[in-house]
Amino acid sequence: MDHRAVIQQSLNYIEDNLKTEITASELADRAGFSIYHYYRVFQAATGMPVMQYILRRRLLHGAWAISRGSTGVRAALDYGFDTYAGFYRAFVRELGCTPSEYIASGRAKKPRRIDLMKEEHIMITKKKAAEMLKYWNLEGEDVTDVYFEGTGNRNENAYYVGSGYVLKCTANLGKLTTHGALSRAIADVGLQAASLVPTAEGREYVPDGEVYFYLTRRLDGKQIDPGELLAGNSGEKARFVGEIIGQLHLALSRVEGCVNDADLLETVEGWALPRAKEAMDLDSRFCGEFLEAFGELYPSLPRQIIHRDPNPGNIICSGEAWGFIDFELSERNARIYDPCYAATAVLSEIFLKADAQTLDRWVSLYRNILAGYDSVVKLTEEERRAAPYVLLANQFVCVAWFAGEEKYGELFEVNKRMTRWLMACFDDLRME
Repeated sequence: MDHRAVIQQSLNYIEDNLKTEITASELADRAGFSIYHYYRVFQAATGMPVMQYILRRRLLHGAWAISRGSTGVRAALDYGFDTYAGFYRAFVRELGCTPSEYIASGRAKKPRRIDLMKEEHIMITKKKAAEMLKYWNLEGEDVTDVYFEGTGNRNENAYYVGSGYVLKCTANLGKLTTHGALSRAIADVGLQAASLVPTAEGREYVPDGEVYFYLTRRLDGKQIDPGELLAGNSGEKARFVGEIIGQLHLALSRVEGCVNDADLLETVEGWALPRAKEAMDLDSRFCGEFLEAFGELYPSLPRQIIHRDPNPGNIICSGEAWGFIDFELSERNARIYDPCYAATAVLSEIFLKADAQTLDRWVSLYRNILAGYDSVVKLTEEERRAAPYVLLANQFVCVAWFAGEEKYGELFEVNKRMTRWLMACFDDLRME
C-alpha cells in the first residue's frame, strides 16, 4: 500500500494545527494505523520521528513570526511553549544556533508546506554552497557548476566540490536517508554508488532551516548521453542500459531498506489521471478503459525496491565499470517501472526535435531496453503486457506534476505532447 497520501494528510493537519496540541496517538487514529505502524511509516516518509517533525515545524514558524515583528514570548506561546526560554533551548538543540542568529543569517523564510507527492526543487547559490563546506573541513576547495548531459542545463541544487565530491541539498529528509541507506547497501555488494560523506563531526547531513545539505562522493566516469543512445549501434547501447538496470535490481532485491511503499496504480487512479484528464481534456472512455486494463494487470506485477529515477544522467559509466547516483526517490514499487522510466526519460530529451524516423528509433530503443532487462531478471508475462501501461502511467504522473506549475510551463507542454503521442502509438508499444 502507498502510505504517502495518508502521511500527506497528517502533514497537512500538522501544518494547520501547529498552535494547538497534537499527539502521535491522535495522528495515528486519524490515519487508521496502530501507533507503532504509524511511527514507522511516518519516519519512512519524512526521515524523522513524528514528534520531532512537529517540533521542528513549530520552531521554524516561530522564527518566521519573530522575523515579521512578533515578540519572542508571543511566538513561543503561540507555538506550544510555556516560556521563551523553552523555545530558545529547543531551537538551539534542533537547529544548532539561537533564534536571533538564525534570523540574522537570512534563513528565516516563510515555511513551505511539504508535498510528498512532488519532488522538491531547491535552488542554492554557489556562495551558499561554499559556506557549507566548513562542516566537512573543505573550505577553499573549488565549487563548480553541475550540468546535465544531453540538455546542457545546469543543476540548480548541486555543485561539484574539487574533483572528488558533490554537494547537494533537499527539503525532504526522508529522501536523503533513503539515498544514504541504499547507497551504502549498493556499495556493499560491489557496485559503484554515490555514498554519503560524513561531516567532520560524523553527521550524514547538515540541517539549514528547512533544507538539508549533504556531500556525496563523485563517481569516476561519465553520465550516459540520451542522444548517444539513438546514434550508431543504438540497439546494443539500449540493451546495455536495460542490462545494468536489471543488475541494479538484482542487488536491490537483496537489500533490506526502510523505503516508502508506493502503488503506481493507486497514484494514477486517485491523483495523476484525474488531474491529467482535466489538463489534457482526455476522453473519459479512454481513461476508464486504461484504468480497467491496468487495474487487472497491476496486482500481479513483481514488486521490490527500485531506483525510481534511472534516467541516463543518473547512470555513470567508466570503462567496464558502471554505477548509479541519486537514490533519493527510491521506493518499493513494480519493478518494471524502472526500465520503462529510462525509456521515457530518453524520449523526453529528444522529443521536441525528433522527426518520424527518430521516433521510430525510440520505439526500437524502448524494446531493446526491455530486452536487455529481460536478459538479466526475466520479465513475467504480466510485465510484458503491462509495459505500455506503465509508460503511460508515468506520463500521467508527469503531466499531473507539472500542471499548474508556472515555472515548468515548457515541460508541461512537452509532456502533454509526449503523452498524446504515446497514446496514439500505444499498440506499437505492446510487448506481446
